[in-house]
Amino acid sequence: MQLSRDELLSAYRTMRTIRMFEDRVNQEMSTGDVPGAVHLYAGQEASAVGICMHLNDSDRIASTHRGHGHCIAKGCDVNAMMAEIFGKANGICQGKGGSMHIADLDRGMMGANGIVGGGPPLICGAAMTAKYRKTGGVAVAFAGDGAFNQGTTQESLNLASIWRLPVIFAVEDNGFAEATSSDYAVAGDIVERAGAYGIPSERVDGLDFFAVHEAAAKAVARGRSGDGASVLHIKTPRYYGHFSGDADTYRTAEEKEAMRRDQDCLKRFRERVTEAALLDAVQLDQLDDEVAAAIDAAVDFARAGPLPESSEVATDVYLDY
Repeated sequence: MQLSRDELLSAYRTMRTIRMFEDRVNQEMSTGDVPGAVHLYAGQEASAVGICMHLNDSDRIASTHRGHGHCIAKGCDVNAMMAEIFGKANGICQGKGGSMHIADLDRGMMGANGIVGGGPPLICGAAMTAKYRKTGGVAVAFAGDGAFNQGTTQESLNLASIWRLPVIFAVEDNGFAEATSSDYAVAGDIVERAGAYGIPSERVDGLDFFAVHEAAAKAVARGRSGDGASVLHIKTPRYYGHFSGDADTYRTAEEKEAMRRDQDCLKRFRERVTEAALLDAVQLDQLDDEVAAAIDAAVDFARAGPLPESSEVATDVYLDY
């Protein structure tokens, strides 16, 4: 699929925004000003962006505890996201959701989710709504290799198959469910297991934005045309530990250094588009500077924001019918 120069620039800007956002959040965690913990998405940018470029605001996604990248790729406001992570009232969820529960229904972002495997059942509901209302919409469930072993995910695969729901299950396999290797914990082959439900499934190189974008194009088209669900098994690295307090001792320093050096979707994107003369390095460097300034502004916005009022503690918790 041929992308225009504007589309290529947009893809790079969004991937770079995710990378810089996550690196900066990691930095801010050391100050003690961010409440709770964070689960960082750095290294996996091509997956979220390659998929979400095919979606519009009426399409739905459900995320995971590692959800910042999905939020940014779906168009959530970076300032409001940063404020949310800082627990401020000007955050995207008024400071009540924090890192693991960012949501923006206006953008079709149904929320990050601290429950492993919690997203697939929710996204089946969104897909059922699109099918029932004949909107042509699709729904994407992002999940990890650990979530693929959960009963909720397997039940969702079955449901999506028998009801021919317009769902894409994006299994982001970063090699570890917390600290447990997927080589040990995931029996069989994810593509073959998904195929057993009669769902077209494909393994995708998560370091290659163009491979993800192409595979997602086919999956989204299948959903919109009424041909049912798809599974994308996306192999991708995870640069940081499972969460901000993870010592990450289950990987050697050499392994982590090699991963950042040799497995970088942004570096591969730059090399491909500059070698093909689709974009030039000066343009990309300029985007890097613009994104860096935007992330600085997001942190300033978050730090300047007010804390939620204590009188608001029960607001949005209970609903009166």
